[in-house]
Amino acid sequence: MSGLNSFKAVIIGVSAGGLSVLSHLLGALPGQYPLPIAIVQHRMNEPGNTLESILQEKTKLTVKQADEKEPLRAGHVYIGPPGYHLLIEQDGTFSLSSDQRVNFSIPSIDVLFESAADVYRHSLIAILMTGANADGAAGLLKIKKSGGVTIAQDPAEAEYPVMPQTAINMGAAAHTLKLNEICDFLIKISRS
Repeated sequence: MSGLNSFKAVIIGVSAGGLSVLSHLLGALPGQYPLPIAIVQHRMNEPGNTLESILQEKTKLTVKQADEKEPLRAGHVYIGPPGYHLLIEQDGTFSLSSDQRVNFSIPSIDVLFESAADVYRHSLIAILMTGANADGAAGLLKIKKSGGVTIAQDPAEAEYPVMPQTAINMGAAAHTLKLNEICDFLIKISRS
């Protein structure tokens, strides 16, 4: 796999069981992580920024809800807000959409993944982890076809294996890794 110079962003999709894996993953990364990280976690509308607050306690990175027209910056973790699809535009900023649900979800992982594939192509690392539906598999496949690095969490260790297993069955995941291996990969990429 290529070194850091060829990567521009990391995107992550999770659903059921996501808080645990995100806490572990973000907690393992150094505070000066050289890539922006955008995450869609299936979530209900909740008061305040509960998910962001919990994750901020686990990591040295800056965790925030993504805002409309906000540029992606290194060392930041952006979470898709509840009730909106999160997209990345050609100018490297976020946009939010309240369109119809995709795969029964808003935000949808596929929407983020497909928009990021169009922008970053081979300069993207995409990770699909625990979840109980098929959201994210089609987007991961598009990223793979665009030359990006695609990773699925090993379904054998996922709390809810349906999401990563669906991506693997579709041939969308170039790599199937355990959570600690995903952490190691992201840290290794940051040092190369």
